[in-house]
Amino acid sequence: MCAGLAAALAGCGGDGGGEDPDAGTNGVGKLAPAKIEAKARKAAGDAEAVRLSGELVTKGRTYKVDMRLTSDGGTGQVSTEGSTFQLLRVGKDLYLKAGAAFWTHKSEGGGGHNGADAAEKLDAKYVKVPVRDPSYKRLSGLTDKTLLLDGLLGLHGEISVGDRGKVGGVRTIRIRGGGGSGGALDVSLEGRPYPLRLERAGRAGVIRLADWDKDFTLAAPAKDEVVDYGQQIPSGT
Repeated sequence: MCAGLAAALAGCGGDGGGEDPDAGTNGVGKLAPAKIEAKARKAAGDAEAVRLSGELVTKGRTYKVDMRLTSDGGTGQVSTEGSTFQLLRVGKDLYLKAGAAFWTHKSEGGGGHNGADAAEKLDAKYVKVPVRDPSYKRLSGLTDKTLLLDGLLGLHGEISVGDRGKVGGVRTIRIRGGGGSGGALDVSLEGRPYPLRLERAGRAGVIRLADWDKDFTLAAPAKDEVVDYGQQIPSGT
C-alpha cells in the first residue's frame, strides 16, 4: 500500500510578452525532463522533513492522508472507508490512536476481543503496535519518509515537459510520464527544486508535498496515554 503512494501539483498558465520564463528561477526549467525528475528526487531525498497530504487509491480503497515526516519517524492522520486514525512513530516505536467507534468495528470484525470492552479501554489512547504485529509493517510504512517518497515520485513511461504554473504561490514546471497517463509531477522553480504536487498514474490520487525541511517536534506520548496490548493489537487494522 505504502509503495503505491504518489503526489502531484496542478499548475496552469504560462509566461508571455517575450520575457525569459526562467528569469529569477533556479534554472531547472531549462533542463531535460529526466534531469528535472532527478533533481526533484534528490532534493526530496536530502530534505530533513516534509508534509504529505491528499488522497490516494490503492487496491480499490481510497485513503486520505495528512502526514508530517522526518528521517526518524512521522505523525499524522489517515482516513479510509469511514474510519479515521492517527499514527505516530518515533524511531522504531509505532503508536496508533483512534476513537471508540474505530476500535469497536475492528475488534468485532476480527474477533478475539470484546468490541465494547476494547473500545472503552482504547478510546483516544495511543496503542503501541508491536513490531511482530501483522499491521506494523503496513502502518509504519505510512510514517516512513524514504519509503513513501521513493514510491511516490516515480513517473511511468517516457518523461516529457508540461506546463508552467504555480502551486501555493510558488512557480513550478510540470513533468509528465507517458504524456500524463504515467503520472505528473510539478517541481518548484524557486529555491531548491522540491516536488510540490503529484498526480498518480491511472487517476489513483493526488498528493501535495509541502513544508520541506521545516522542523517539528516528534516525541513519544506520555506513559499514561499509552495502552500496550502485548504481542498483537486488536485485529482488523
